[in-house]
Amino acid sequence: MIDKKFNTLVHSFLHWEQTQPDAVFLTEPMPDGRVVDYTWRQAGDEARRVAAYLQSLKLPPGSSIGIVGKNSAHWLLADLAIWLAGHVSVPLYPTAGSDTARYVFDHCEIRVIFAGKLDGKTDAWNEIRAAVPAGVLTIHMPMSPAAPGMPTWEDVAAAHEPLRDVHLPAPADMATIIYTSGSTGRPKGVMHSFGGMFEYASRSGEFCGFTTQDRVLSYLPLAHTAERCFIECNVLRHGFHVFFNDSLATFAQDLVRARPTAFISMPRLWTKFYQIVCAKVPAAQQALIHEQSPEAESLKKRLLGMLGLDAARIAFTGSAPLPCEISNWYRTLGLELLDVYGMTENLSYSHYSRPGLVRPGYSGQAMPGVQCRLGDNGEVLVKATTMMIGYYKEPALTADSFTDDGFFKTGDRGELDEIGRLKIVGRVKEIFKTSKGKYVAPAPIENKLGHPKVEAVCVTGHGYPQPFALLMLGAEARSEMRDAGRRSVLQAELQTMLDDANATLEGHEKLAFVVAVNDTWTTENGLLTPSLKIRRTFVEERYERKMQQWSALGQTVIVE
Repeated sequence: MIDKKFNTLVHSFLHWEQTQPDAVFLTEPMPDGRVVDYTWRQAGDEARRVAAYLQSLKLPPGSSIGIVGKNSAHWLLADLAIWLAGHVSVPLYPTAGSDTARYVFDHCEIRVIFAGKLDGKTDAWNEIRAAVPAGVLTIHMPMSPAAPGMPTWEDVAAAHEPLRDVHLPAPADMATIIYTSGSTGRPKGVMHSFGGMFEYASRSGEFCGFTTQDRVLSYLPLAHTAERCFIECNVLRHGFHVFFNDSLATFAQDLVRARPTAFISMPRLWTKFYQIVCAKVPAAQQALIHEQSPEAESLKKRLLGMLGLDAARIAFTGSAPLPCEISNWYRTLGLELLDVYGMTENLSYSHYSRPGLVRPGYSGQAMPGVQCRLGDNGEVLVKATTMMIGYYKEPALTADSFTDDGFFKTGDRGELDEIGRLKIVGRVKEIFKTSKGKYVAPAPIENKLGHPKVEAVCVTGHGYPQPFALLMLGAEARSEMRDAGRRSVLQAELQTMLDDANATLEGHEKLAFVVAVNDTWTTENGLLTPSLKIRRTFVEERYERKMQQWSALGQTVIVE
């Protein structure tokens, strides 16, 4: 059993390694089509061998060791090896640019880097590799590009016996430094303790009702707090089964293989899933789901089964509201999407929607162990048992980020309803001024521009008489724009969306026009963060030269 004197994920892992050694822990599809299982015993054996190697390097205790790579079984095994050897893990997004990578490596004084699932084409490994400081050792894990002269995971594991006397951390010890992906400025190194990560997994796991029989699919970036906590923290605490996604091309296949019982995704992806089904099943046939009959129930199950979600008993969404049409569609199928709110600084543990109490546009109520109040400027202030230790090497910034009585200043503006459900209405510092001297908060307006074919929205207009919105359409919608007839229909739908939104806005908030841009906003071109939030400043800079032209056209729906 887990030693009650300790509350860490390391102790949890040792518990599962001992009590269910032959249960499958991780399932990974390989690029060559093979599917590989790792039991708790096998995972422990590999992690212990690599931990022995790390200890042989005689690094100072608690050294920063990086992990760079897409999601994989060995991403988690590397994290375990780092902890078992008594060090601190520092994840880095595989899409990070060279400037960000260089800053992170220097800032945390990186000692060793684990290079994981990378190809240098769909990620930024070539840029990251160039930013590795001289003398820093890179250990290449499976599915990492070959690097002559550098040790591989396989060679290291083969050359060392499993470490028996593993490091047993105390709850207060630092476990990881998670660098924010932020939309502006340099990333901040958020320090989290073993105790905080264990607390997250205990409380969120209780909410989710996790048991060893659960299944999850890991596909969102593990370097991001939401996925790291939902997948890694929870599996180590509750001992269930993690499946991995190999690539975008195999996503549907990997999701069907996993048939997760708990699933988390972002609004943009929930929208894509909806679009996939709508492209395959005519609206007339889908209309049956609103009826009460055995045929309707069978269809609902089949539609969820097409997505691999027919076994899901709990599902989450977050980061931005979903159009009601889409969230209602999932609810009708029997999958109520629970909106959640959190941030890197509190391990994504703050507010969760409760089943049966979901309110569109709201992120639910404060979770157990969380206190929330609104500041004088509407800023959301929270205090949580999962809160960070602080910002690495930034004591002044850490102190400035908390109120005198210990509440963290989130930077988000919010509203609370009569039962404590939280609605995020923008960022404290995001408000801009029009040429008429009126202040506009973009986020609440963006939330009103919901359409199944619109994947991302940026409301802007600093210095213009009225605000306006830039719309990024999905791939199918961009294709429709090339057909005159379908283009006309979609333009009319966007006009209706604009009219409906403007009907609810104050005069100074009403949108002068919307623009369906021709670009795709991605993490690769820097217009989205790795968690798929818009980088507002970068989006505005990209279209700055065109804004005056669009404004002069006098049209309300513009297609670039």
